[in-house]
Amino acid sequence: MFDANAFPSRFLSGIGYREAGGAHAASLPVVLLHGIGSGAASWVQQLDALGATRRVLAWDAPGYGESAPVASASPQAADYADALRGWLDALDIERCVLVGHSLGAIIAGSFAAMHEKRVAGLLLLSPAGGYGAASEEERAQKRDSRLAMLAELGPQGLADQRSANMLSSNASDAARDWVRWNMARIVPQGYAQATHLLANADLASDVARYRGPVAVAVGTEDRITTPQACERIAQAAGVPLRLVEGAGHAGYIEQPDTYNALIGSFAQQETKA
Repeated sequence: MFDANAFPSRFLSGIGYREAGGAHAASLPVVLLHGIGSGAASWVQQLDALGATRRVLAWDAPGYGESAPVASASPQAADYADALRGWLDALDIERCVLVGHSLGAIIAGSFAAMHEKRVAGLLLLSPAGGYGAASEEERAQKRDSRLAMLAELGPQGLADQRSANMLSSNASDAARDWVRWNMARIVPQGYAQATHLLANADLASDVARYRGPVAVAVGTEDRITTPQACERIAQAAGVPLRLVEGAGHAGYIEQPDTYNALIGSFAQQETKA
């Protein structure tokens, strides 16, 4: 069910990624962006299922896996969006359906606001809103507490102590192990930069600027980006919030069939648009 070797890591334009569905190159690609404590391999169930009918790609964000970090120690969302643009250019992908989970939603939203014509549809799963609109005191507190936790625990310690928060109480042991495996492989420098990104970003502002199709979904058992927090993002996008019953933060890992159907349906709808 969870096999990192099923879709071997590739490397292009400074970005590591995994890909499925190459035989469906004529279809509109789906691009999957992971969250702060994860990586491209977390999407293996989506690569397997969705890759049967279309091209699907999952990147390791800058500073994750083998991907080169962004230049700034305290980056903005636009820095990651620029890296995404360069990678898509290298892949000759002019237009795609963009799916962002948690922190990946921040990058997806920034890219969509900057390059609207290249995004056929924007699907945000348990989106992290960022703290860019908060007070400087709150932004610093959120940033510094996460950086202190990283310094104290390291990747393996984070995985051991924090990975359970990503899932609902009903998640399988296999799902828990997979979340822990992915989290243990974060690169400290990349995670630190992503922590600054989270402090600097304002996803609501970006999705309000994007005029293409948007959907926002969250699990009812998400304790990290709660339904209440995700409602603000949905309102900024002008769309109803979709609730996935019983799913935690990493719902696409613990309820793959539900999320595969959600992503597939959204992508199919935007392909016809």
